[in-house]
Amino acid sequence: MAITRAKKGEIIDGYVERLRRSQAVIVTEYRGLTVKQLEALRRELRGCESELMVAKNTLASRALTEAGMAAPESLLKGPVALTFCFGDLAAPAKTLSKWARDTKVLAVRGGIIGQSAFDEAGVQALTELPGRDQMRAQVVGALQAPLAGLVNVLAGPLRGFLNVLNARIGQLEQAA
Repeated sequence: MAITRAKKGEIIDGYVERLRRSQAVIVTEYRGLTVKQLEALRRELRGCESELMVAKNTLASRALTEAGMAAPESLLKGPVALTFCFGDLAAPAKTLSKWARDTKVLAVRGGIIGQSAFDEAGVQALTELPGRDQMRAQVVGALQAPLAGLVNVLAGPLRGFLNVLNARIGQLEQAA
């Protein structure tokens, strides 16, 4: 059954809205996954602030062009699913890579960030990025380290003075 022009426009508008909200799009080939597996993958991706949608290639290409993003034909061939990453980029990339390894059916083709398109190796590089919480912890640690060092330097003379006083108290107690 053919899709009407109005329905195609609605679908493209939905894709464009998601593309504008997302930081990246990861393209996967889902051929061979059961409906149950696809739903489980969608559920897992929802926890990563992402959304997986099976897309018609021509409509996805038009939406990417309309959103001002790259629309490489090499990624949009055959049955594809688009994963819109609204939050952290590493978490959905890790989830999709894990599913690809576990099922041996799902194939990660690549992704798009703005005008840049990347292949499967680019998605693999995204999986190696630390998550948002880990990045925050690293920044806080980097900011805290000099302050902790300064506190230790400033407390050093006072600590030394207290050690001298305690030693003198010990001497006086032994003399008495």
